[in-house]
Amino acid sequence: MPPRAAFQSRDFRLYMVARFLLVVGWQMQSMAIGWYVYARTHDTLALAWVGLAQFAPAILLSLVTGHVADRFDRRRVLLACYAVLTLCAGALLVLCSRRDLPVWPIYVVLVGIGVARAFAGPASQALVPHLVPGAHFPNAVSWSSSVFQVGTITGPVVGGVIYGASGGAPAVFAVCTGALVLATCAIAGMHVRTGRMATGPASWGSLVAGIRYVWQQKKILGSISLDLFAVLLGGATALLPVYARDILHVGPWGLGILRSAPAVGAALMAVYLAHWPLQRRAGAIMLGCVALFGVATIVFGVSHSFGVSLLALAVLGASDQVSVVTRLTLVQVATPPEMRGRVGAVNMVFIGASNELGEFESGVTADWLGVVRAVVLGGVGTLVVVVLWAWWFPELRKIDRADQVT
Repeated sequence: MPPRAAFQSRDFRLYMVARFLLVVGWQMQSMAIGWYVYARTHDTLALAWVGLAQFAPAILLSLVTGHVADRFDRRRVLLACYAVLTLCAGALLVLCSRRDLPVWPIYVVLVGIGVARAFAGPASQALVPHLVPGAHFPNAVSWSSSVFQVGTITGPVVGGVIYGASGGAPAVFAVCTGALVLATCAIAGMHVRTGRMATGPASWGSLVAGIRYVWQQKKILGSISLDLFAVLLGGATALLPVYARDILHVGPWGLGILRSAPAVGAALMAVYLAHWPLQRRAGAIMLGCVALFGVATIVFGVSHSFGVSLLALAVLGASDQVSVVTRLTLVQVATPPEMRGRVGAVNMVFIGASNELGEFESGVTADWLGVVRAVVLGGVGTLVVVVLWAWWFPELRKIDRADQVT
């Protein structure tokens, strides 16, 4: 298979453009929000609320979002979500332009972002298999992850430079809004129409079908719960504003580089996997890479060197990328098309819990124990999770190829 086989599809190319612009805008936005909120409050708990505000809608709406992705055209759902995200970016621009306003309205907008992302996640995951031939799907997953990581690299750096040069967050949110407008246009230009995938009347049973399916499929349950608890405990990104401002003393430009470092490692790994996918022992390699994620988290936590911190974050991102590609391929290949939205919703709740709820956990733990202790303890917790999951889910160790699961 050619290394760029998935790009033979026009709709996949447009989706990649939209995804890249969305991620760039989102990462710029996240960087600016983190620095702005911490600069206004000097409180790690304020950073914790940033994560919780975005995660709460995902868990509260999890049954509905997957159902919507399976019963409505997935492209239209995604288009509506991108439009809402654009409006929210514009709202942040207005709010941060008014220094006399309190911080709490920002959390209200973040809830709106969380709602849009809650619906976008399952629709986006379920849409990708419709954009490329089945044989090209693993290649599409790798390139989709690569584009995501390139956007994750670009966004914080650009955001940090704009924030530092302009002296404030409004300019960052203005550029973010423009990027999201273009992303929305790219989604609108796609030709794919999925229509309604799920059949039969809506019922409680159809709503919870995704949860039931994941619970019964131990390989899927093990892989997504491994990511949940490993990143939930080991995630240090919520505390990067504290490290940049108070420990490494590198300012907003340094925060942008720190936020990009995991994505640099992840992007390099994603490109590697696109050219040389895992052919054997994918499950065991995934477990080993999650353990490496924990070790890199510990190294970052104790580092007072900007260079060592960047290297640790890059290794952290590269090791996590192996888990991401393996998990996403496994979930999509092992799930029937008519249930991908609901199963994707469950997966997005786990991802959101590991990321946004992980930010909340990191902020609270840092408030209790101190920043360095919180990060190191999280890395140790990740190593414990790997040992327990290798024991509780022997199916994970036995996975040979994620794209050939029965």
